[in-house]
Amino acid sequence: MKNTPFLKFHEALGAKIVPFAGYNMPVEYCGINEEHITVREKLGVFDVSHMGEFWVTGPQAFAFLQYITSNDVAALYDGKVQYSCFPNGKGGIVDDLLVYRFNSEKYLLVVNAANIEKDWAWCVANAGRFNIIPGETLVNASDMTAQLAIQGPLALKAMQKLTRENVIDMEYYTFKVINFAGIGDVLFSTTGYTGAGGCEVYVSNEDAEKLWKAVFDAGEEFGIKPIGLGARDTLRLEMGFCLYGNDINDATSPIEAGLAWITKFDDEKSFIDKELLVKQKETGTDRRLKGFVMVDKGIPRQHYEVVDVNGNIIGEVTSGTMSPMMKQGIGMAYLSKGFWKSDTEIFIRVRGKDLKAKVVSLPIYKK
Repeated sequence: MKNTPFLKFHEALGAKIVPFAGYNMPVEYCGINEEHITVREKLGVFDVSHMGEFWVTGPQAFAFLQYITSNDVAALYDGKVQYSCFPNGKGGIVDDLLVYRFNSEKYLLVVNAANIEKDWAWCVANAGRFNIIPGETLVNASDMTAQLAIQGPLALKAMQKLTRENVIDMEYYTFKVINFAGIGDVLFSTTGYTGAGGCEVYVSNEDAEKLWKAVFDAGEEFGIKPIGLGARDTLRLEMGFCLYGNDINDATSPIEAGLAWITKFDDEKSFIDKELLVKQKETGTDRRLKGFVMVDKGIPRQHYEVVDVNGNIIGEVTSGTMSPMMKQGIGMAYLSKGFWKSDTEIFIRVRGKDLKAKVVSLPIYKK
């Protein structure tokens, strides 16, 4: 198992450490509900150093990314971030990712921790046709990069104390390279996986300890707390954000997953699976990923069956939990056609009992 540069801090704070994506990671400190509410109402810090980072550079970087990702890289400008996915050539998804544009010949891809090796192999396999050279114009910097996600409504206000650059007014999904916490060339990005606002900060491993201490010092007056992977999952689920391996995978298409908005069919953009996905968009799919809220008391879990009022199976839960903010069971599920409209009545089969739920639009938790 690998360790992030922040492991000693997690252990000193009494975190429950579990294996995750090949790393020893904190799943919780004081309790998932308390940590979740801290992020929604104040600010919390996640160690997300396990995520993967690939640099793509050179004159062919743009063409390569236009081909290998579903979203339109041409829509990016310097300092802008884009959510996208890698179609897998069979109608499924290799991974979802973020694309950062530094300039027309320099991009950063941030991929899921569990998929680093798979994603790297996929990028390498498609690099040759664009003269992208692994180790030169395609570089895997995952093991050299530390990352903290400072999330919550007070996050940017607290982090503004650590830099002279204006970060509190940054637009969502933008980034700057700044001096931050006395560290030069820090990548400061107004992204995150919680829907609570905030930022994600990337530094080299050797600057990790300095970053951790500075972030917690700056946030102390605002009630900052360390947050584990448990709350990260409940926070993203309240927003209806997909989790790879649960809600999307190699057998789910972006159209089925409700990710048509990151699948751009512009005439000038040719990308993997374009023809297949165009057909899905035009003719429709038999199932669609939808959010739902429990009406009856119960907690939905992954792989639970979804049935109609007559007990006919109409889908399967992909993610489920008890919402700390709503005090209700919530989840996402792939549902058969005819059950996609908001307020449609469905039933989640929980330990042999069919519990009533209703389909809702995303985000599931509406502030």
